[in-house]
Amino acid sequence: MIEKIISLALKNRIVVLTICAGLFAWGIYSIQQNPIDAIPDLSENQVIVYTEWMGRSPQIMEDQITYPLVSNLQGIPGLKNIRGSSMFGMSFVYLIFDDNVDIYWARTRVLERLNYAQRLLPENVVPTLGPDGTGVGHIFWYTLDADGYDLGELRALQDWYIKFALQTVPGVSEVASFGGFQKQYQIVIDPDKLVYYDVSLKDVLRAIRSNNNDVGGGKYELSDMGYVVRGLGYIKNISDIENIAIRSDNSIPVRIKDIATVQMGGEPRVGIFDQNGEGEVVGGIVVMRYGENADNVIAAVKEKMKDVEKGLPPGITFHTAYDRSGLIEDAIGSVKRTLVEEMIAVSLIVLMFLFHWRSALIILIQMPIAIAVAFILLQAFGISSNIMSLTGIALAIGVIVDDGIVMVENSYRHISEHQENDS
Repeated sequence: MIEKIISLALKNRIVVLTICAGLFAWGIYSIQQNPIDAIPDLSENQVIVYTEWMGRSPQIMEDQITYPLVSNLQGIPGLKNIRGSSMFGMSFVYLIFDDNVDIYWARTRVLERLNYAQRLLPENVVPTLGPDGTGVGHIFWYTLDADGYDLGELRALQDWYIKFALQTVPGVSEVASFGGFQKQYQIVIDPDKLVYYDVSLKDVLRAIRSNNNDVGGGKYELSDMGYVVRGLGYIKNISDIENIAIRSDNSIPVRIKDIATVQMGGEPRVGIFDQNGEGEVVGGIVVMRYGENADNVIAAVKEKMKDVEKGLPPGITFHTAYDRSGLIEDAIGSVKRTLVEEMIAVSLIVLMFLFHWRSALIILIQMPIAIAVAFILLQAFGISSNIMSLTGIALAIGVIVDDGIVMVENSYRHISEHQENDS
């Protein structure tokens, strides 16, 4: 069988060379299209369901949130395993799917089940899906360097400007904010004044909720002109809250400021984000989508950050805390150098021992074609170009060369025996 294949290849050299050239060109294309990362993504094919119900104990979260969700999310096609975790005010459900299941199909099926399961949850509790990223999707971290700005202002800038701008970058699944204080209006109620004015806490909550709203008043026509009537009632500052009327006593309104103190503060935190022991900072974590090219996404994020920085207030700049592109470039560059060094060393050794450039060419031409075919297979099976896959290719070069040397030496032996028999 092998003799027939060799004979067929020798009789159709042009066809064989054309096929090799086609494979090499296909391999070059696969190299350009194949995702590049420093480390292989070995994380499970999972969908995360996150539910927040602040102020509740882990036991309540387990009984009223996690258990109903886990019970009703079972039975999804392709689901391999499901795990639940409950903590103070938060619930996490991890759905592990088979590796051959498309992640976005899985997320769609989970959403379908959540529409049914949500009716079993307490009122105003809405479960949400986590980002469509993997365990190694945190590719870029940044912080905000600023002088003269408090942590609340920086967090508001991150949440309402920077985050939304960076999420528009192709390949970015989420930009998670960290550090600082999330601003909020805080109403500190005096219990004694509630009793004095005969006001309940429910009355206070209802008054604040109903007075923080815009309403429509229809359309008014006058002199062939139409005017849209609406009531503007959104709270804009502390004084707006202080002047909200809760009830009236003998035609005298009881306002929020009569029974409470209103202030601007930060949301309670369970931790801080410190940078190099120099104090708290505010920043974000860029999470990459499934199957994206990490190197290209990081480059696009950096380019976007240059545009975003132009719109920042004076004195605020970006500081890179973690950038995987450096690790990617170093890892890929190291493997590339190893490949080139191996090819040069093998070329010299073959030329030294065979003293025949055509024989050396036969051996050396196998390496780029074999590497090209390897990248074709990497692209076909969805495996990224990382330090492990490239190192495997580098190690395989020795096997490729050994095979070529054995074949050439064996050919020389057969030619020599044939010449001796003829003489």
